[in-house]
Amino acid sequence: MMRPRAWCGVLAAVALSATACGGGGGESGRTADAADAAARPGFPVSVTDCMGSRTTFDAAPKRIVTANAAGLELLMWLGAGDKVVGTGFPPGKGVLPAEFADKAGKVPVLGKTVIPKEKLLGSGADLYLDAFSSMKNMGKTGDAPTAEEFRAAGIKHVYLKSTACAAMSKAPRTDLSGVEGDIEELGRVTGTSQRAGELVAGMRRKTGEVREALKDVPEDKRPTYFLFDYDAGTKQPMAVCNRQVANAVITQAGGRNVFADCDGDFKPVGWEDVVAKNPDFIQLAVRNRGSAEANEKAFAEAEAFLREFPATKDLTAVQEGRFLRIGSERTTIGGVRSADTVQEIARVLHPGKVK
Repeated sequence: MMRPRAWCGVLAAVALSATACGGGGGESGRTADAADAAARPGFPVSVTDCMGSRTTFDAAPKRIVTANAAGLELLMWLGAGDKVVGTGFPPGKGVLPAEFADKAGKVPVLGKTVIPKEKLLGSGADLYLDAFSSMKNMGKTGDAPTAEEFRAAGIKHVYLKSTACAAMSKAPRTDLSGVEGDIEELGRVTGTSQRAGELVAGMRRKTGEVREALKDVPEDKRPTYFLFDYDAGTKQPMAVCNRQVANAVITQAGGRNVFADCDGDFKPVGWEDVVAKNPDFIQLAVRNRGSAEANEKAFAEAEAFLREFPATKDLTAVQEGRFLRIGSERTTIGGVRSADTVQEIARVLHPGKVK
């Protein structure tokens, strides 16, 4: 049977914020309101969800619950990590950059996977940063609070749209603009727009260098690429389709995702489909196991499977050992380091051009 994808559940993290708004009137009340507004440059800020519904912030949130490690890491990059009061799907050892590890380790874990609804509603947060709840293939949506419950609890609900809304995208995703948009939007919401701009500029510099290096490589001459999601199971492979972040990463790295003709984010396929594609390169995508040693063991297991499995042992990439050992999270979940993954893949696919 297909093994569950631990990083890929429906993440419904909400929290109760019992905020009482004083109703002071008169001139002193208006003066206080004006002072408050002056102390909040850049606000109000409005953002939309996957369906276009608008949420407005009059000030930066003070207590944030994140659905998973991706949202937690992004807030760390933005310098807003001290506002996180809880997370679901916590990062395993070695998942986050070393400079964030200690701080992230102190964030309360509200759920090892999906945060229980009751616990979320009692966590005291004023913002829920959602990475996956809109994904149709994740299941278990019955435990997620409704929009009315969010409003009643005073909780703002913001999506990392590059991941949560991927399946709803109207066109294939071939660059990191969606991820960059998430960073800029969350920067506005948390009052860290300057830092967000710096992060996005750094990402664009890295992907721009790759794009410039490959500008003379025709599309039909770029190598084909299969992301083997080992942890999704070996009985039936799970393809990343053209709306998934991984398709953007592979494309910007100068590769051709062999399942780019699949509309959506993920899709179960057959091994006969992979064989028919006969990819030039195969990424051994495994989830972080918590240590370099454990990760290498998992990569070795994934490679051994492809070398021994009758359907795949004769594939060109397998015969010639064209494997990339890059973790699942870094490829399929958008973030600041997505640009680094583009560079890493590009160096392997185009060693004579990308330094």
